[in-house]
Amino acid sequence: MNRYLFLSLWLIILTLYATLAIAALKPDRMSQSTLPPCPESPNCVSSQSTDEQHRIAPIVFQGSAQTALAQLKQVIQAMPRSLLVEASDNTLRVEFRSRLFGFVDDFEARLNQSDGVIEIRSAARTGYYDFAVNRRRTETIRTLFQRQARETE
Repeated sequence: MNRYLFLSLWLIILTLYATLAIAALKPDRMSQSTLPPCPESPNCVSSQSTDEQHRIAPIVFQGSAQTALAQLKQVIQAMPRSLLVEASDNTLRVEFRSRLFGFVDDFEARLNQSDGVIEIRSAARTGYYDFAVNRRRTETIRTLFQRQARETE
């Protein structure tokens, strides 16, 4: 009996380790000129998506593009369980971890200076459903960004 218990525990630990190792893989997307497309799964939103399931509006800004990106960075860094992974003159890449299991969602933002918007994408790194977590978080980011923009005018 103890042998089966030991094997069961060992399999659980091994499965957990493999799941965490896969979740820790970080996509290299900063070198791309546009946001990557969303997969078919419903756990992704993007302002560059053409289908309604994944489409979300970009963040509109007034004034300096660099000021807008700095403001967005400040909003995101104030959010719980956010980690700024990469930043450049026109892009941000952030990881958000879920509170309970630590699942990672990747958030990306790219300046589109000619249109006066910040293109955004947010997607679960693993799994299929996210119960609209990425959509709600992205809308929260937009609301906080707009509120901060009004306060600094």
